[in-house]
Amino acid sequence: MKFSVYQISRQGGRERNEDRMGYTYTRESGMFVLADGMGGHPEGAMAAQLALQTMSAYFQKAANPTVREVPEFLSSALMAAHHQIIRYAAEKGMLDTPRTTLVAAVMERGNMHWVHCGDSRLYIVRDGELLTRTRDHSYMEQQAHLGRNTQNINRNILFTCLGSPAKPVFDLSGPIQLKQGDRVLLCSDGLWGTVKDSEIAHELAGNVLEHSVPELVELALKRGGPRCDNVTILAMEWETPGDFQSTSVSTEDIEEGVFASTIQSGVADPTIEDMDDEAIEKSIAEINEAIRRTAERNA
Repeated sequence: MKFSVYQISRQGGRERNEDRMGYTYTRESGMFVLADGMGGHPEGAMAAQLALQTMSAYFQKAANPTVREVPEFLSSALMAAHHQIIRYAAEKGMLDTPRTTLVAAVMERGNMHWVHCGDSRLYIVRDGELLTRTRDHSYMEQQAHLGRNTQNINRNILFTCLGSPAKPVFDLSGPIQLKQGDRVLLCSDGLWGTVKDSEIAHELAGNVLEHSVPELVELALKRGGPRCDNVTILAMEWETPGDFQSTSVSTEDIEEGVFASTIQSGVADPTIEDMDDEAIEKSIAEINEAIRRTAERNA
């Protein structure tokens, strides 16, 4: 595989930045993940970090060097991340649970699948035009999709997320056959809350990622003003044409059984602790057992 990747997170007018993003890849498979810890609940940064670390742990186990069934993998990994947040809250005796949105994409064999829960988005831009984007799990987007008036609806009110006592609602999408030059952008609502979809597509397609992505972040911060939300973007260009850029990644020299990851380092935060390996194993085992029981009931 050959792709360019650029990621950036900037704190807006919030007390802290609870967005997290990262990517991991093997010789033949790559995963990109972004989570936005939700305000109004405790430890949003922890929820986002736990989500990323669990997704990464799942990917490292499944990508040998490719993931056998990508949609099933994304579903299981997302549910494991949700379960891990619930477990963390229970162990801490928390009255309210940490919560986060999540959007993740896996690319391999020239195809891409993705999953999302909440209002962190994924955009795909091809030939300068917006090919598709995720639809938020918010009451505003739900009503807009039904053709109803959304003037008095708060866009920040979600009906699902990871970490809530209710089972998360999530959407699986793909596969899309990637073409040379396709650009994929994962972002928190700090970007799309002030920058239109058409502007995101235009800017993303107009320059190399290391220029277009910071421009989008600065535009969102400027428009958001003193109370602007945090803005986080993780962008990828597939099979980058032309010269090999500073943001380019080639997996040709990676040996079988080896993976690379930026997720463990994440965004520096002294309150984040490494997730216990035994807890990951137990969470994964419980999720797989639940999936097996569901499959038997549906057989």
